Amino acid sequence: MKQKSLALWLKLIIIGVAILGLVVCTVVLPVIGKLFMQHYEGEFDYAFWPDLIFLWVCALPCFIALFFAWLIADNIGRDRAFSADNAKYFKIISILAAADSALFFIGNVVLMLLSMNHIGFVILSLVFVFIGVAVSVAAAVLSHLVMKAAQMQSENELTI
Repeated sequence: MKQKSLALWLKLIIIGVAILGLVVCTVVLPVIGKLFMQHYEGEFDYAFWPDLIFLWVCALPCFIALFFAWLIADNIGRDRAFSADNAKYFKIISILAAADSALFFIGNVVLMLLSMNHIGFVILSLVFVFIGVAVSVAAAVLSHLVMKAAQMQSENELTI
């Protein structure tokens, strides 16, 4: 597959993830929140909007990361897969994923301490924190490898 084709597929996947993320944030999370409120019969009604806003805030770094993924895909399409720019973008994605994971876990614990969250959600949040940390580590590794490849490519271009 040519790099332009790969870049196109990456961009289509990024668009799909963004659409799916918007659907989850605007439809799925509110529906789950309403179901949770019905199940606990008014016990957590006051926490619906704070919890939902918290989840939306936690989703923002994910959408920002998609922007940087788009820039990476664009560079791949321009035959600049191994560039310092892509290494920088992967590093930014790594930082965003780590920060978002920490925010998500700490926020869930704080909401639980304020009686705005159930202990079950805090425990469930550990799964998402693990996924976020895994994405952070993977992006950091890719950043390092892309930078090394960019340096090797630069050295090869200087040799005759």
